[in-house]
Amino acid sequence: MRKNIFYKITIALLFLSIIVFYGFKQGDEPKGSKWLQITAVESVVPGGLGRSRMISIDDKGKMEETKMKNFFSIAGINFSNIRQNDLSITTKIQELSAEGWELYDVTSGVYSGNENNSNGIFITRYLFKK
Repeated sequence: MRKNIFYKITIALLFLSIIVFYGFKQGDEPKGSKWLQITAVESVVPGGLGRSRMISIDDKGKMEETKMKNFFSIAGINFSNIRQNDLSITTKIQELSAEGWELYDVTSGVYSGNENNSNGIFITRYLFKK
């Protein structure tokens, strides 16, 4: 009878050990993700004097810079320029999407200078993952 209990306890411990081992086992390591960031810097300096650019840095650190239009011309806000910038950004996002990149996060911000000047930029960062 003691042998019978000993075998049952041994089998129970073995079974429990297997459950614990596989219960805490980590899954396969996920493959390393690749990241790519696009930054759109759009000038809000009156008179069209500012500089606007779209800058991309790929997963290997290579930088690409694309000229964009300023929000303002001498006459004031220029909706044609805004439309052109939107087209440039959307085209870039579509290209990256076709290459398998997923838009992971979008962050935007504004720098409006101070009370004594009229400098400013509107910046948007697009983070892609593959």
